[in-house]
Amino acid sequence: MKFCLPENITSAIFLRDYWQKKPLLIRNGLPQIVNMFQPEDIIELAQQEDVTARLIKQFSDNDWQVKCSPLNTNDFKGLPEKWSVLVQNLEQWSTELGELWGAFGFIPQWQRDDIMVSYAPKGGSVGKHYDEYDVFLVQGYGHRRWQLGKWCDPSTEFKANQPIRIFDDMGELILDEVLAPGDVLYVPSRLSHYGVAENDCLTFSFGLRYPNMADLLENVNKVICQALPDIATTELHIPLRLTPAEQETGKLDSVMVRTMKQQFLDQLAESEQFEHLFEHAVATTVSSRRYDLLETEEYCDLDEVRSLLEENSTIVQDNNCKLVYLENPLRLYANGEWLDELNEIEAQVLKQLADGKRVDFAYLTSLCSQTEEPETALDLFIDSLCNWIDDGWVLLESL
Repeated sequence: MKFCLPENITSAIFLRDYWQKKPLLIRNGLPQIVNMFQPEDIIELAQQEDVTARLIKQFSDNDWQVKCSPLNTNDFKGLPEKWSVLVQNLEQWSTELGELWGAFGFIPQWQRDDIMVSYAPKGGSVGKHYDEYDVFLVQGYGHRRWQLGKWCDPSTEFKANQPIRIFDDMGELILDEVLAPGDVLYVPSRLSHYGVAENDCLTFSFGLRYPNMADLLENVNKVICQALPDIATTELHIPLRLTPAEQETGKLDSVMVRTMKQQFLDQLAESEQFEHLFEHAVATTVSSRRYDLLETEEYCDLDEVRSLLEENSTIVQDNNCKLVYLENPLRLYANGEWLDELNEIEAQVLKQLADGKRVDFAYLTSLCSQTEEPETALDLFIDSLCNWIDDGWVLLESL
């Protein structure tokens, strides 16, 4: 899929000059999204049982109310003039929408969070705010006016006693534009922004997020506790070497604590074992999903899957799945899990899919032909493929 960038801006230029530095407005950058959904589709979806949604009502500048899912038809009665409904993880409900992640393929997929949609009638908004993640705002229906202002940080003050994080002061505006269907606006993390519906509109947010320290530390601890045979941690169990100063017998001296901290950080920086452990912790963190996958009630048929492949269907990654890999040695991760029992053929196929490539029957047979028993290897792969489809990792698509 063609990247969603202006002709005069390559992915390298975008990453160097714009990413987390300044906004970028791309007129008609993603025309494929236009009219993919109608407002009534989103209102109906927001009321389904397994959906994560929020209904935000604005009665005045200082009177906001939020109701989180489950929502029902009664929630949409007697609404104020200004309101919005937001639905998270929309790619789970639309394969066609999920495929549009490919338009942002110049950003590694491990940074993907989810696709959120916001419906609002004229005047509706979610207030002036900033986010701790980067986002591509894509207009899919109607028009929305966007204003961008000052840079924020964790010390930025929000309005008190409000159910959402909003503020009044956006500083000097650096952008004030109305987005039409197909237009795209990149907003860096921590840049204040304010979107107001000009008429009935749908805005899709392709969110991209880095891991935080708490998540990384949690996964580092999990690796240590799991005692994985392929990830050594013996160095981390060696006691620190300390020389305490004379002090009261019950006192934990602050100088001693600082010394422990420095030794701790120094040893982590020099430990090859921790290097491998941390790689694994990062991979499990960034490949994890914030939202649970829907369980399928239908299961693949081996013969049918093989027939579809022989008839030129191709294997593609399901964009509900976060699929990443490490190299040297090759390790694959899906939805926060290390796939440590893959054979060589399975690993190579998943690596291709993680890079956004399609895998066809010819490629599969070429991989299997390098084994001692090609037909057996293909049968084993088809069996694994069916499990991947059932687990929501991959899809079969007809060309």
